[in-house]
Amino acid sequence: MREISSKEFEKEVLQGGKVVLDFYSTECPPCEALAPKFESVAELFTDDAKFFKIFRQENRDLSEKLSVKGSPTVLFYEDGKEVGVRLSGGIRRHDLFEGMKALVGKERVKEVRDKIKPIVSEYDVAILGGGPGGLTAGLYLCQAKINTALIDIGLPGGNVATTHMVSNYPGFIDPQPGYMLSHYMSEQTKQCGTTYKVAVDVTHVDLEKKEIVIDEFETIKAKKIIIATGTSPNYLGVPGEKELKGNGISYCATCDAKYFVDKEVIVVGGGNSAIEEADFITKFASKVTIVHQFDKLQANKTAQEKAFNNPKISFMLEHEPRGFQKSKKGVKVEVEDLKTKERKEIDTDGAFIFVGLKPNLDLFNNKLELDDWGYIKTNEDKETSIKGVYAVGDVASKKYRQITTAIADGTIAAISITRELDK
Repeated sequence: MREISSKEFEKEVLQGGKVVLDFYSTECPPCEALAPKFESVAELFTDDAKFFKIFRQENRDLSEKLSVKGSPTVLFYEDGKEVGVRLSGGIRRHDLFEGMKALVGKERVKEVRDKIKPIVSEYDVAILGGGPGGLTAGLYLCQAKINTALIDIGLPGGNVATTHMVSNYPGFIDPQPGYMLSHYMSEQTKQCGTTYKVAVDVTHVDLEKKEIVIDEFETIKAKKIIIATGTSPNYLGVPGEKELKGNGISYCATCDAKYFVDKEVIVVGGGNSAIEEADFITKFASKVTIVHQFDKLQANKTAQEKAFNNPKISFMLEHEPRGFQKSKKGVKVEVEDLKTKERKEIDTDGAFIFVGLKPNLDLFNNKLELDDWGYIKTNEDKETSIKGVYAVGDVASKKYRQITTAIADGTIAAISITRELDK
């Protein structure tokens, strides 16, 4: 594998037979996460295809010509024509194997995968999850010279990375973009020395044995495990919601608001997330209608005042969605008036849903003691019902879930583990 420039593109790529091309950028965490995976897959398929990297920032004309709009972006070529599906963002090792199927076929990919030798990596602590709680734990542990691996199925940052602005984080006079606050935390922990294994598939977790299998071939063994897997958005559970997810229905304003310039959208929910994200969406959309089941909003007073004073925002209180359908405009939403039981349809360009969160616990096979709401119970040291396993951040049982409370959890768990290991 080697790096090429746009001058070599025609000869090496368009005339090169089977080729895999990675457009990367500097100061790009997803690019850094992809690099070792790309290199390892290149070694596995060295007899099947050529693998090249190209620096996107110095080859802008080619990037624009190929409509490469983000870094990293991986393209697959055969005899000068692009094949398969483009990969971008937090690219997993599994994604690269799927992409190779378009070049060399499913049987060849299976043959290569079957020859991969499993490896075992040993650490003092393994952290599952890269949100504020996990990143803080990693920072404290690496500063204590404890060999730590941070594992995440996505990229570090957690839900903070998809929050457009954070105005209540201590130390910053002005509100901070969520992705930048996540970036600062992530880079600090990485530079300290925590090993990052991100954008991976976590295929098995054994909490008793303290073993985590990633990408089906690497087993990570640790003395202690910190669970920091966070939460995911709740669904309304009404007809059409699942079918239109990502095709008119979104759960992330930071990700998708930019696609609704001068459009009309609805926002479902009345808590802090719903109201703050609705305000953000008005930077793009021409009209935002908030649909909320209660007669009052549950968001903090500052957020409420801002929303009530925003001329682009209107409210449908004491209403609930009952179903979604695709329409020519975008999405047709059936809503019910909870007072009169009357139903009506709203034809809108898109819908954003913010109705709470649920803990991410699917990896743990009901092995942990949970509270009545499904969150992990811990003691004052953040240790769970399983010895040597800790839980921090939003996945843990607590009264309040904020960035600052997650950071506090990570601090407590890391100090507790450090003292345990020092014994």
